[in-house]
Amino acid sequence: MNTLASTATDAAHVPNARDAVRALRPSQIREVANAGFGNPDVLPFWFGESDRPTLQFIRDAAREALSAGDTFYTHNLGIAPLRTAIACHVSALHGSTDANEIAVTSAGVNALMLASQLVVGAGDRVVALTPLWPNIVEIPKILGAQVDTVSLEYGPAGWQLDLDRLLDALTPDTRLLIVNSPNNPTGWVMRRDEQEAVLQHCRRHGIWVIADEVYERLYYGDEGTNGCAPSFLDIASRDERVICVNSFSKAYLMTGWRLGWIVAPRALMDDLAKLVEYNTSCAPAFVQHAGIVALNSGESMTQALVQDLRVSRDHLVQALQQLPGVDVMAPPGAMYLFFSMPGATTSLALCKTLVREAGLGLAPGSAFGPEGEGFIRWCYACDIERIDKGVARLRGFLDGHRRKEGIA
Repeated sequence: MNTLASTATDAAHVPNARDAVRALRPSQIREVANAGFGNPDVLPFWFGESDRPTLQFIRDAAREALSAGDTFYTHNLGIAPLRTAIACHVSALHGSTDANEIAVTSAGVNALMLASQLVVGAGDRVVALTPLWPNIVEIPKILGAQVDTVSLEYGPAGWQLDLDRLLDALTPDTRLLIVNSPNNPTGWVMRRDEQEAVLQHCRRHGIWVIADEVYERLYYGDEGTNGCAPSFLDIASRDERVICVNSFSKAYLMTGWRLGWIVAPRALMDDLAKLVEYNTSCAPAFVQHAGIVALNSGESMTQALVQDLRVSRDHLVQALQQLPGVDVMAPPGAMYLFFSMPGATTSLALCKTLVREAGLGLAPGSAFGPEGEGFIRWCYACDIERIDKGVARLRGFLDGHRRKEGIA
């Protein structure tokens, strides 16, 4: 057989994923973390999770369910007691919500995928507010959608939304708007008046809204209700084009449990159940029982967590503000500082260097889209002693590079 012909034939049969999948961005957070995994000398602040394990009473609930043999399939939308518990929780925070408007999911990110699958198809136009956790931007692309971004702007008041710019981007041909508030990575929180303007505009043009509100309880501002960030659920009726996504991961220290929920119009639930069936079938029963206990008995834990996070945030802001060239402000929500520093214009390279030279694990701003380049993310969901060690390593790194450059 002709060699050139053979090569062409082989190339035509190379087993490749479809183009939309091959074009997805790999996670730069993972790329940096992989450079430090297995090294006990690296202080990791790169992932969005607390250094505390899930509290014992929640773990006990899962163990008891396992011991009772609760290891079988459940209803696609979740066991009735958990859906009821979530509905009561949401009602207390955001107004009357029925269990028939709740779907239990296998993690918050699974909820985002399911919500997107409900309303987005190939060729649809999606608008997302950035910088943003990359999973949220990439999910619609998996479905063949076009994702356009509107960036928050950083200035003397921290990260802010240009509302007019967002509304201009929400043209009548837009299928979906995705809003993450409180925001990962910036900690920005959408104000109530901004939500009202956006919702009114989306109603006018028939645009769906997916609100990722997994950080709603990690909120340090005055606006909102019951210690909760302003939510689209506060102002939207339950039968309109608004889907809210939430998770047990952050407020209940359950990142590894992979349990979340969706609040959506009741008219979507039959179709949502089909999507759950064809994605995961159901969340594990014993994990769902742990979720019930977290909701019913975990409020004091969540309130204490938020207070601890506020202290850690303020401590880290004050410490970083003492470092030359660092520009940082305290955000009103989430558990991250998104700040600029010398070298952050190539943030991925800088974060790899920090791992290698300083034993410090941070997340590059470019991981959250090109709008995040020039910034670094630091997760402060840890104790003060660990934060101080990290700041000391960053100070040493900056001092060393200043000496190399001959800067006094």
